[in-house]
Amino acid sequence: MKQGQIIKIHSDFYYVLSDNQMFECKLREVLKKQQKKICVGDFVEFDNGHIVNTLPRKNYILRPAVANIDQIVIVSAVEEPHLDFQQLDRYIAFGEYFNIDIKLCFNKNDLSTNDETIEKVYSIYEPMGYDIIFTSALEKLGIEDFQEMMEGKTSVLCGSSGVGKSSLLNALNPDFHLRTKSISEKTGRGTHTTRHSEILNISENTRIIDTPGFSNLKFDFLLPWDVAKLFREMRPYLGNCKYQNCLHLMENDCAVKENLDKISISRYKSYEEFVEEAKEYKEKIKYEGRKKETFEKKHNDKSAVKISAQKRLSSRRTLKQQLYKEDIDE
Repeated sequence: MKQGQIIKIHSDFYYVLSDNQMFECKLREVLKKQQKKICVGDFVEFDNGHIVNTLPRKNYILRPAVANIDQIVIVSAVEEPHLDFQQLDRYIAFGEYFNIDIKLCFNKNDLSTNDETIEKVYSIYEPMGYDIIFTSALEKLGIEDFQEMMEGKTSVLCGSSGVGKSSLLNALNPDFHLRTKSISEKTGRGTHTTRHSEILNISENTRIIDTPGFSNLKFDFLLPWDVAKLFREMRPYLGNCKYQNCLHLMENDCAVKENLDKISISRYKSYEEFVEEAKEYKEKIKYEGRKKETFEKKHNDKSAVKISAQKRLSSRRTLKQQLYKEDIDE
């Protein structure tokens, strides 16, 4: 049995790199029944064109769904599309949630007509310790900084459609020949050119995962009072409020609100928006049971599909009926 890493997934096919060879594989039915989420970056065991087992992950992020990465590089455009600070904060907060190193890259710097945006970026995000670079894939500006940011790591690029992720990678290595497309004049937004996530080798120890652009991330998976933990500038004040589950919005004696002069206005507005989304999740689970059935069980370090209690009971009843019928027939 061989081991390798999933480089890309297309339709039902998983492309696994092992010993510098690419293998086209499919999932074994047992893995489908276990409903395991397998994604680009996962290390797997495979045999005769079938993936039979997944190996432990170093880490994992939900969207884009990738595993075993060293850092998230959030790519934004200075212009075309116009820099959306709340969308940027959304990506940053997701990176903080998964506790993975975050880097910020601002592309299309050649389209900027003034320095206000650049100054705002540095004033907000540099004091929090985020590494920042400005690039222009079109004019090949900042590409060396971009390459240095990636050196020796497995990085995942994420950002909205049209910000120039594929253009940056083509500038880094023209042999990639990744598809690019201009911004729509009608909507002012980018269109999807990258259709699936794929690991690209820059050098022997430097790899980048190119991902499709997306923008509809929502904080509909965590509770409202956990949102503040995703904002670095708020962390020093957490636990110092009067109320244990303080949301730092309308409460009295709130340590965060008492230090709003140290927090960017745009960042606090992003925080308010994310809390509202988390409130929707809180209402959703308020009257729902949160217990989930386990779909697999382990014995002697081996996994097996777990039969639900209902099906197990049904099977036992059927067996008893058969035994009873056999007794009567005799």
